[in-house]
Amino acid sequence: MLMVRKVVLLLVASMACSLMAAAQSKQVSGTVRDANGNAIVGATVLVEGTSTGTNTAVDGSFRVSAPADGYLLVSFIGYVDARVAIAGKTTVDIELKDDTQSIDDVIVVAFGTSKKEAFTGSASVVKADELEKRQTTNVLNALVGQVPGLQMRGSTGQPGSSAGSINIRGVSSMGYSSTEPLIIVDGAPYSASLSNIAQSDIESVTVLKDAASAALYGARGASGVIIVTTKKGRSHDAVINVDMKWGVNSRAMQDYDLITDPGEYYEAYYAQIYNKYYYGQGYTAASAAASANADMLSDLKYNVFSYPAGESLIVDGKLNPNATLGRRVNYNGTDYWVTPDDWNDEAYRNSLRQEYSISMNGGTDRASYYMSLGYLNEDGIVYNSKYERITARLRGDYQAKSGSRWAVTSLLSTLFRIRTLTGAHLQTPATSLPTRRVWPRSIPSISVPSTPTETCRSRPTSMATSRTTTVWHRAATA
Repeated sequence: MLMVRKVVLLLVASMACSLMAAAQSKQVSGTVRDANGNAIVGATVLVEGTSTGTNTAVDGSFRVSAPADGYLLVSFIGYVDARVAIAGKTTVDIELKDDTQSIDDVIVVAFGTSKKEAFTGSASVVKADELEKRQTTNVLNALVGQVPGLQMRGSTGQPGSSAGSINIRGVSSMGYSSTEPLIIVDGAPYSASLSNIAQSDIESVTVLKDAASAALYGARGASGVIIVTTKKGRSHDAVINVDMKWGVNSRAMQDYDLITDPGEYYEAYYAQIYNKYYYGQGYTAASAAASANADMLSDLKYNVFSYPAGESLIVDGKLNPNATLGRRVNYNGTDYWVTPDDWNDEAYRNSLRQEYSISMNGGTDRASYYMSLGYLNEDGIVYNSKYERITARLRGDYQAKSGSRWAVTSLLSTLFRIRTLTGAHLQTPATSLPTRRVWPRSIPSISVPSTPTETCRSRPTSMATSRTTTVWHRAATA
């Protein structure tokens, strides 16, 4: 009898749970239409938090089982996703709004502008929000990795330098034709360096790749066209933007595995001379060791170790255990303490990059303006290299009547560049840098022309290398 009662209670509880679940879920029907009232066929209707869903029919209708207090998630390509509350209703009519951001993207082309959906050529667009993610002095460097098919080969890491060689439609051409693309800034060909234009003043960069999209420029656009569009005023109250960036430039090129320990370097240099005398010329071991020690110090010019008189620096192929790092040298009656140098530390440094800009724009239905003032100070990773730029820009647009618009743009760019020395100025230090990492450090005030001491203290003033920039950014809008 007790068992029967338990079974009956269990069945009653199961029926109650089923009735509660049925009471909480209900059939919800409705239609999905666009802003013009047209039915959207194939739209996805999902019950939030579940895998229950359906697609709309030819007339845009749907039917789905959902909780009375649940939500429906409706989506379709080209429209903004909608989240609709059921709120106990059995019929829900849903209207989806056009996704204007994906449909109305505008591409700047040779003859003006074109909507992305109507453009049939081959082009890539990099807009201001993407450019802001990369802090570069020349905006073309920000296109690296952003534009498919674009090839860029830089030749120097000097601050403010050009972007190097740029190729869009191949690297070779028949005859002596140039493979460099044509650069257009605000509708006019631009032959100067784009480093003269502040990146914060650029609205977008469009790269036209195929012949059809660049046909208006004729033969000058045969190697592709890069169109730079600068910012202009908008029809609203005046808006002031203040942008401040700080960063650090550092050397990005990795070194080969080099000998950095002075003792190991002397031992390696000694070994090659010893082998020449012992195996190549038949010297005895003692004679080869003596000659190798003498030639080693003669070839390297410097000895940065102190060791007892009458002993050799290298004994049995190893550094003399009595040798200590550092050696006193007397020159013209003055004593100097000679120690090893690291030429990477002497040639390269971590440098500061700082950039400030302030802009104001605004306008009415017929007129607009944009003005900006910028300052850039970038120290190079090589000593005695620097780039400083002051820019001021003013743009005014006025629409006299429908279909007629006048625009005036004025750009003032003042450049202060400390160029690095090249050619003969670099030959002496450069020839001694790559092969010898162990050199003595003399007191900086010494000046001995045409001596090894001066050579070892000379700083290389130009070197082709790569660099990386880390930037901290702070922006304010009023």
